[in-house]
Amino acid sequence: MKMNEETALAVAEFLLQIKAIKLDVNKPFTWASGLKSPIYCDNRKTLSYPKVRTYIRQEFVKLINEAFGTVDVVAGVATGAIAQGALVAQEMGLPFVYVRSSKKGHGLDNQIEGVIESGQSVIVVEDLVSTGQSSLAAVHALREAGCNVKGMVAIFSYNLKVAEENFKAAGCILNTLTDYEHLIKRAHEQEYIKEADLKSLVEWRENPQSWSDKFID
Repeated sequence: MKMNEETALAVAEFLLQIKAIKLDVNKPFTWASGLKSPIYCDNRKTLSYPKVRTYIRQEFVKLINEAFGTVDVVAGVATGAIAQGALVAQEMGLPFVYVRSSKKGHGLDNQIEGVIESGQSVIVVEDLVSTGQSSLAAVHALREAGCNVKGMVAIFSYNLKVAEENFKAAGCILNTLTDYEHLIKRAHEQEYIKEADLKSLVEWRENPQSWSDKFID
């Protein structure tokens, strides 16, 4: 489904305003993988701003209804999307579960927390998609439980090629409210970044590893 341009730019601006997303091409951020990046994203900050979280919730509901139709359950990916998913489920009047990155290893050894049954249709809510591996681990767990995963919605995606390949290989549809392209477009328009930074930001998206390597001593 084609991204809604108005929504994509509005969400991008919200993320920039509340500093959920930070951009710096000169002093890059280090991801957990060790990759150096000019962008850092923490969408949990959206929960602290009622106007922002309400807008995101409503746009998620609209996107789910338009792209996927009727679903039985909303599933949030732990931990960043638990609250986002619960807000969406509440608004839609649907049951909610969340999916851990792996089984607990104790107690009931659950990976899916909440009540879900084989055969139910599920929409997965995520806050952020980078490579897609952790997001798709949740999809795999739900499928193992016998669920029909209709697809995934996320607030933001870096639009990395590897993520596109991973979602395609998994046969999972991904729709996001905004993405990297809309973010840097809005950041440039609102002067969060300088003209000279644009080239570097585009280069990172095209080849994150090559861009990262320039900052390794």
